[in-house]
Amino acid sequence: MKQSFRFGIDVLCDEHADWLRGLRVGLVAHAASVSTSGVPSPEFLRQRGVDVTCLFGPEHGFLSRGGAGEEMEHGKHPGLGIPVYSLYGETRKPTAKMLKDVDVIVFDLHDLGARPYTYVSTLRLILEVAAENGKSVIVADRPAPLANTVDGPMLDPAFESFVGFVRTPVVYGMTPGETALWLKRDLKINTEVRMAPMEGFRRGRQPKRVWLRPSPAIKSWDCGLCFPITVFLEALPALDHGRGTETPFQRIGAPWLDAKKLSLGLSALKLPGIRFTTCRYKAMTGSYKGQNVQGLRLHVTNASEYLPVQTGMAILQIVQDIHGAHQLWSHPGTREAFFDQLMGTDTVRRALIDGRTLIEITAPWALHSADFLQSRKLCLQY
Repeated sequence: MKQSFRFGIDVLCDEHADWLRGLRVGLVAHAASVSTSGVPSPEFLRQRGVDVTCLFGPEHGFLSRGGAGEEMEHGKHPGLGIPVYSLYGETRKPTAKMLKDVDVIVFDLHDLGARPYTYVSTLRLILEVAAENGKSVIVADRPAPLANTVDGPMLDPAFESFVGFVRTPVVYGMTPGETALWLKRDLKINTEVRMAPMEGFRRGRQPKRVWLRPSPAIKSWDCGLCFPITVFLEALPALDHGRGTETPFQRIGAPWLDAKKLSLGLSALKLPGIRFTTCRYKAMTGSYKGQNVQGLRLHVTNASEYLPVQTGMAILQIVQDIHGAHQLWSHPGTREAFFDQLMGTDTVRRALIDGRTLIEITAPWALHSADFLQSRKLCLQY
């Protein structure tokens, strides 16, 4: 009897073993890359007789222990004795030398489906370097919390960076395998790209599996859902967003914040699929480290309906209405340029500071993403 759910790495080995037979494999993986039974993917492939010759680790490293933006060094796998190359250090794209003993690259990262979460940037570079060096790519698919959601502005090429490296809205609504198929079409990548799909995956629903963190701060499926609401606060230290707590990205706060007024203002908007509760907690990082802050807890009630980027902008807009734009944008350490990179455009920041309404800010997004939505449909597999 087939299991109700299986990761793509299992499907790859069970149903497409011929894709790997006799080939040398370079594996892109991290700590959340495991088989359905919980065996780490490098060992799982080796157990199935696959010749894994090297490993590649994305941001946070192959062991998923590095902090956000922390550069990682190359190393060696202690059990397998093969190189572990960092793709978030001196290089973010495998070199020809790293690929000399590789015939096919297997990409097996647990992603979120949000452009600022850099695993999709690594996927793009893997596809490009494979084409440049005559290698093929197989994506062992994994569930993405945001695989059913498209929201936010399209990337403006003038603001391309490693946190904005694919021509999509901020949240693009695809699993890693679907994204690879889409990138091959969008970038006209001339190499073979195959996808080993999951079995039993239902778009917009969390599989009944033990959660493994794809990076240190994404501690739960719900945390992944909330990531694109509050990730922009990485550039706005005036508001804490729960880093270091048990619910990072799922709450916001500040000592000066009128959380009750903010909650009432957000409730009046009737934003779909989300509700807010006031809370008080101790900030663990940033400007208010060690201080008790007034804030809001974010609760996604319907992941198929809610619009995370619009929700995030509604929060910023109402904070400005209550406390003034200067409270957000004049705080020490504010990084306007980084906010624009995370958003993929400067139009949103300028509109917020100018006091535009939420509708004025978000209305252009659907128009600008119309072509993307059509191309996305061609690549959906579930």
